[in-house]
Amino acid sequence: MKQLKNAFGVSFLWLICLIYFTQGFRSFVWTAVSYQLKDKLKLSPSASQFVAAVAFFPWSIKPLYGILSDCIPIKGRKRIPYLVISTVLSLVPWLILGLNAFFRSSTWHLIVLLTAQNLGSAMADVVVDAMIAEAAKSERAAFAGDLQSLSWLAMAFGGICGSLLGGYALTNIEIDRIFLLFTVLPAIQLLSCGLVKENRVSTKVLKEFSSSNGYHQVNGNESILDDEDGFSEEKNNISTKKRKKNKKNQKKRVFKIRKSQIPEKSNPLVIQWFHSLKAAIYSLYSAFRQPEILRPMAWFFLAHVAVPNLSTVMFYYQTEILNLEASFLGTARVVGWVGLMLGTYTYNGYLKRLKLRRILLLTQVGLSILSFLDIVLVSRMNLTVGISDKTMVLYGSALVDAVNQFKFMPFLILSGQLCPPGIEGTLFALFMSISNFGSTVGSFFGAGLASSLSISSGSFDNLLLGIIIQALCTFIPIAFLFLIPKGATGVPA
Repeated sequence: MKQLKNAFGVSFLWLICLIYFTQGFRSFVWTAVSYQLKDKLKLSPSASQFVAAVAFFPWSIKPLYGILSDCIPIKGRKRIPYLVISTVLSLVPWLILGLNAFFRSSTWHLIVLLTAQNLGSAMADVVVDAMIAEAAKSERAAFAGDLQSLSWLAMAFGGICGSLLGGYALTNIEIDRIFLLFTVLPAIQLLSCGLVKENRVSTKVLKEFSSSNGYHQVNGNESILDDEDGFSEEKNNISTKKRKKNKKNQKKRVFKIRKSQIPEKSNPLVIQWFHSLKAAIYSLYSAFRQPEILRPMAWFFLAHVAVPNLSTVMFYYQTEILNLEASFLGTARVVGWVGLMLGTYTYNGYLKRLKLRRILLLTQVGLSILSFLDIVLVSRMNLTVGISDKTMVLYGSALVDAVNQFKFMPFLILSGQLCPPGIEGTLFALFMSISNFGSTVGSFFGAGLASSLSISSGSFDNLLLGIIIQALCTFIPIAFLFLIPKGATGVPA
C-alpha cells in the first residue's frame, strides 16, 4: 500500500477508491428505490421492472462518455471536469427525491431523475476507468495490477456495506431520508475532485490525436487504423507531386489553402473536436465490424437477451408472499457478493485454462439448474422437505452470483484479447455497453413476460410458469456457441 501511495499519490488513490466504493454502495439507495416503486407508487412487478430497465439505459451507451472525454477537453482537461459533471448528475437527483415528495410520487418524474442519476454514475465509471488506464501506461505501470485490485476491493466492500446498511435503514428510516443520506458520498466525491491535479491537454496534442487516429483516403477509399509506414509513403508521394507543379498552380493552391483556413482561425477548437470525434467513431466502427470481434460480442448480447429477467417479480414475491424483511434481503445480497468473489476464485483456480466454449456451456447449464431452486421455492416444495424459505433465498443468491461470474470472467478476458491497440478503453467500454444493453433488453422481455402472464402484486398464480419459461430460455445461447472463437481459453493473452 505504501508503494501505491508513493507511485500515484494519496489524493489520486483516495478518489479512485471513493468512486468505486460509491459504485458498490449504490445498493444502499437502490434497495429503497425498489420499495418506493412497490409500496409507495403501488406499481405492478412488470411496471416496476420497466421503470428500472429505462433508468439503467445510460449504462448501455458508455462509449459515448469515453469518446467525449477523450476528444473534447474542458478547459484543457479530459478527466476531472467530466468527473465533476458526472458527480453532480449523481448527486442532484437524490437531493431532489429526498426533499420533494411530488417527484417521489410521480412515476415519470422518478424515471427522469433515476435515469439522470445513472447517467452520472455510468459517466463516472468510464472516466475513472480511463484514469486507471492512463496510469497503467505511464512509468507507474508496474503498479497497475495492484491499482485495479484495490479498485475491485473497494467496490466489493462498498457493495457489502450498502447491502447490509440498506436493509437495516429500510426498517428504521423513511425512504426520503435514505435518499438524502446517500448524497453524502457524491458530495465527498465532488469535493475530492479538487484534490487531484490533471495536466492540461495542449492544442498540439489534440491535433496529433485527430490526425493519428482519424481515417484518410487511400486510392479513393476510406482506410482506418492504417500502419505508419504506409501513411509515410503516401505523404512522400504527395510531396513529390507537389514539387512537380508549376508556379501558376502553386499560387492557386496557396490561395485556396488560405481561403480554407479562414473558418479554422475563427473557431479552430470546434474543428479539432470534430476531427477527433470523427476519428474515434470511425476507428471504433472499423474495429467492431471485424468478424472476430462482432461474433463473440453478438453471443454475449444474445445470452442476456434470450433469457427474460424476472428479478423484480421475484422481489415482489419474496416480500409479499414469503414476507421476507428488508434487512434479510440485504443480507442475501451480501451473500451474493461473497458468491461473486467465490466464483472469481474458482474460475481463476480451476476453469481459466478450459476452452471458453466449454466454460460458457457449463455456465448456461448451471444457470438452468439453479432456476430449479426458484421453481422449488415458488411451488413451496422446499417446505415439504423441511427447508426454510430464507435458506433457499440465501443460498440461491450466492450460487447464482457465483455461476454468473463464470460467464462474466470470460467476457472480461475475451474483451481484453479482442481490443486492438490504441482504442482499448473505448472499445472495452463498448463491450461493457453491449452486455449492459443486453441486460436491459432482457429486463424489458421479463416485464413483458410478467405482464402477459398477468403476474401482479398479490397475484402470482402464473409465476411458476414464468420461471419455467425462463429456465428453458437459458438453453437458447448454447445453440449459438459457434460464435465464440473455437480455440479461445480463459487465460489472458
